[in-house]
Amino acid sequence: MARSEAPDELVFLPLGGSNEIGMNFNLYGFGPPHARKWIVVDLGVTFGDLTTPGVEVILPDPQFIAEYADDILGIVLTHAHEDHIGAVAWLWPKLRAPLYATPFTAFLLREKLRDVGLEGEAQITEIPLGGKLTLGPFDLELITLTHSIPEPNGLAIRTPLGSVLHTGDWKIDPDPLLGGVTDEDAIRRLGDEGVLAMVCDSTNVFVDGTAGSEADVRTALTELIGGLKGKVAVACFASNVARMDSVIRAAEAAGRRVCLVGRSMHRMSAAAKSVGLMADVQPFLSEQDAGNVPEDRILYLCTGSQGEPRAALSRIAAGAHPLVNLGAGDACIFSSRVIPGNEVAIRKLQDHLADRGVRLYTDRDHPGIHVSGHPCRDELAQMYHWARPEIAVPTHGERRHLLEHAAFARDLQVPQQVTPRNGDMVRLAPGRAEIVDEVPAGRLFVDAGVLTPENGEALRERRHAAHNGVLSVAIALDGRNRLISGPQLRAIGLPTEEDYPLDEALDDLADAAETALGRLSGGERDDDEAVETAVSRAVKKASQRIWGRRPVVETIVLRT
Repeated sequence: MARSEAPDELVFLPLGGSNEIGMNFNLYGFGPPHARKWIVVDLGVTFGDLTTPGVEVILPDPQFIAEYADDILGIVLTHAHEDHIGAVAWLWPKLRAPLYATPFTAFLLREKLRDVGLEGEAQITEIPLGGKLTLGPFDLELITLTHSIPEPNGLAIRTPLGSVLHTGDWKIDPDPLLGGVTDEDAIRRLGDEGVLAMVCDSTNVFVDGTAGSEADVRTALTELIGGLKGKVAVACFASNVARMDSVIRAAEAAGRRVCLVGRSMHRMSAAAKSVGLMADVQPFLSEQDAGNVPEDRILYLCTGSQGEPRAALSRIAAGAHPLVNLGAGDACIFSSRVIPGNEVAIRKLQDHLADRGVRLYTDRDHPGIHVSGHPCRDELAQMYHWARPEIAVPTHGERRHLLEHAAFARDLQVPQQVTPRNGDMVRLAPGRAEIVDEVPAGRLFVDAGVLTPENGEALRERRHAAHNGVLSVAIALDGRNRLISGPQLRAIGLPTEEDYPLDEALDDLADAAETALGRLSGGERDDDEAVETAVSRAVKKASQRIWGRRPVVETIVLRT
């Protein structure tokens, strides 16, 4: 068949967010393989951990779609969580496509673009809740859902080959407090039209029942805060504006004024007020003014529930915050879940608070003070009942989540299931759903403000140094290549012991370096690179014998 006669196809291509929780980056393509038009749904980040020293923010690699940037019709953002919009400011210059978002998300997106000087260049079109737009062969309708942030949207994506329901992040909350309830009627109507595929959140697929309602959290927080004495701090995700609102109203019910601590809290409250939320709460106190309020009349609403070292609560726990302090008789409430990977940081944070005499309250001892923003099994079953898709495409989960979600959909009589990894291109139509191609789908690290490859040399060296230590070796040679000073060694991150002090170990390493130098011919000594290689190799080998590890060795040759 000639290229011009190739049939249209509808494909789904995750480049982030499949086989992982976070860093959502999804593409839908329509047309023949050689002439597809694309839309992007969400463009988020994930965060570094102990395996990425010095790297806090990680982005999906847009290499594949950047080559087809002229064919991108738009970037549609389902909601304002960082794992859905956090990469836009970093990657938009590679894609340069129009941006579409509802007002709350657009407010936060403009701030991100302003921070990098792109606000006037990147076009943002605000779409009202429940609004519609057409991008080439894609007719999109926003469907109001409930989640842990204002204005979460599912997308009904209608094409000539069928309709897709892309859920984004969601739950079914009958009383979300802020914003509307899940638009069941819109989902049912879409189901009546016929849903080809549902691309759906898998986060809580292993959890029976339902996620719970924010209204119940407000009741629990009001009761808990009302019975506390002394200063109270509450840590929660700043993006959970409904939770912020619940904490604020619980504080007001207890006769407490509220002080926001942490830049994200101020940014989110401004975004909420820009769309008419939290309009009737009392003005927040500044950190300076909060210090003049009686201790049992103040509540600090803080960032840092995950133990982030530079967040407000970590600085308070370390006694390093210039204006806010907690101590004996005070309380700290963690109205949040523990994100996997943050357990150690959170325990350390809570230990520091406990050492200061602060009483801790978490969802382990007070289960009602937090609920998830993602659907559990009963909610997933309800969504499948409403939408009735032909194909289930689990996303937003690790591999085990996606496979369990597929099995659950099969039990619900969904005819087809497909579980792509990042980079797997799924043809949804025509024919049966199947993976038809694999494209590059890596990661980019934000390292000191610079985008670097996932396995770049700088991070490899940093990991190696972190695990094995560093040795520097300095030697000085005269004009006849004779050793006139050194080898002098300095160690960073290498152990010492009473029977074999570090100074003795360094002396032995210096002997090894000098021996290696002595084995070089006169011609080889003329070449600094040859000298550095021989000395570094000898020092690494001797270090392996002494410590059982091969540190990073930096050899410097000085000549007189």
